[in-house]
Formats: sequence, C-alpha cells, structure tokens
Amino acid sequence: MSKIQVVADAVAAGKAKLVGGLVQEALDDGCQAVDVLNAMINAMGVVGERFKNNEIFVPEMLVAARAMKKGVEVLKPHLASGSAGVCGKMVIGTVAGDLHDIGKNLVAMMIESAGFEVIDLGGDVPTEKFVETIKANPDVKIVGCSALLTTTMPALKATVEALNTQDFRGNIKVMVGGAPITQEFADEIGADAYTADAASAAQKAKELVA
Repeated sequence: MSKIQVVADAVAAGKAKLVGGLVQEALDDGCQAVDVLNAMINAMGVVGERFKNNEIFVPEMLVAARAMKKGVEVLKPHLASGSAGVCGKMVIGTVAGDLHDIGKNLVAMMIESAGFEVIDLGGDVPTEKFVETIKANPDVKIVGCSALLTTTMPALKATVEALNTQDFRGNIKVMVGGAPITQEFADEIGADAYTADAASAAQKAKELVA
C-alpha cells in the first residue's frame, strides 16, 4: 500500500494522533504535498458519503475531520501558498441572536476538509460583519449562514437579503442551513443553496464553485 493511501485510510478512520506522522513519512518518502492533500480530501469525501448513508454518525465524521486537520497542519509549509484552500475561500457564521455553533463548526470542518479555506465568524454574527468580511476578502466565493432556532430565521432572512443588495453578490454564492431551515425557505429568501447536513454542505460547496 502506498504511503499516500496509508494517510488517506488513517484520515477516514479518524486516527488524529497518527496522521501527522504518516503525512511526514509520505513527504520524506518523496510524495508531493498536493497529492497527499488530495488523497485526504478524497478520504473525507468517502466519510461524507458514509455519513449521508447512515453508515457512520456525527462523532465518526468529527474525528475524521480532526484527523484531516492534523494532516493539513503538517502539509501547510510544503504547499504552495493558497493550495490548502484549493477550491477557494468561504465565509461561514451563525446569524445574529443565535449562539449555536456546533452544527456550524461541523460544516466548517467538512468544508475545510473538502479543500476550502474557511473564514469562520463564529456565532451571533451581525449582518454587517458578513458584509464587511466579504468586502475585506474579495476572493471569497461562498458565504454560509446558519440559523438553528425558529426565532433566528428572520435574522437569516435579513442577512441574505442584505447580501443580495451588495455589488459583490454576483461573485458569491450564498448557502444556508440549520435545523428549522427548508429548501422552500432558502428559495423564498433568495439563497443559492440549502443543505440539510454537513456532508451535503461540503459536496454542495464544491458544486457551487465548479
């Protein structure tokens, strides 16, 4: 089995303590950093599929994403600047009034694992903060907004509507998610995409920038 395949298998199995060392071994063996990165991204894609098929659950997905993170830390100095975010840059946050960030963190980890550079604004993010961050990072391709309470759905609507009035709107895609959100609600407020879970979000993000 190739050193790269060993890394990919360790990521899929969530062996965070081993991945860093295995990545280093692969690099020492002459493997290209970008090939190792792509193998880890593919492994996370498989993990995402297994999650969607209910073969594994959130804890397994989280440990795999953490393992991937450890691998990326070792790879970063060896990658051409920006290639850790090969798919582009994404801003993510939970809307104003909503402090829930476990679901949003999982989405951020999965999207990062899919090859994006993620700017995570955290929870309770005012609309202006989303707008300012995109203006400060003109290369952002996707904005992800989540609301996990029915009471914060109006804040999500206000944020998406505000984004829709900006000059940069033609350059970005807006993704929404969260427990009470539906495809109908996403369409109604003018978002580009809605996904029901973190694995689907990562897949959808890749489709949006393809």
